[in-house]
Amino acid sequence: MGILYSEPICQAAYNNDLNEVQLFLEEDSNNLNIQDSFGGDTPLICACRQGHNRIVSFLLKRNADVNIQNNVSKSKQNENLIKMLLRAGADVNATDNSGRTALHYACEMKNQSIIPLLVEAGADLSIKNKDDETPLDIARRLKFIDIETILKKE
Repeated sequence: MGILYSEPICQAAYNNDLNEVQLFLEEDSNNLNIQDSFGGDTPLICACRQGHNRIVSFLLKRNADVNIQNNVSKSKQNENLIKMLLRAGADVNATDNSGRTALHYACEMKNQSIIPLLVEAGADLSIKNKDDETPLDIARRLKFIDIETILKKE
């Protein structure tokens, strides 16, 4: 079934319903950055969580705040989505409640196409999560040699 949100626009973004998202914003522009009462997700976070690039693009064109943080931060990582968020000014070194950055997650997910994008955008390789691990530590622990090589070049 997925996630159920308290904010209808968040649910519409999560469900990839662009028409509904547009209607909610026409009704009240304050819905753009509204945070769901459960996890603090915004419509942008909901769309990112599911990898809905079209909705992400629409929200970014409306100047959705890319740096609002929720209580749990993990979304699908696809190259186009990451590029859009970085171009819109997302803080590449933002950490979630476990101290992880996007680079930590990309290393855990062995995402070799995202890691160079994050590094090029200025990802700090020295940030440690609450387990005292840097992204390189994660790559080593999981024996992701290709990712280790990418990170060592920086």
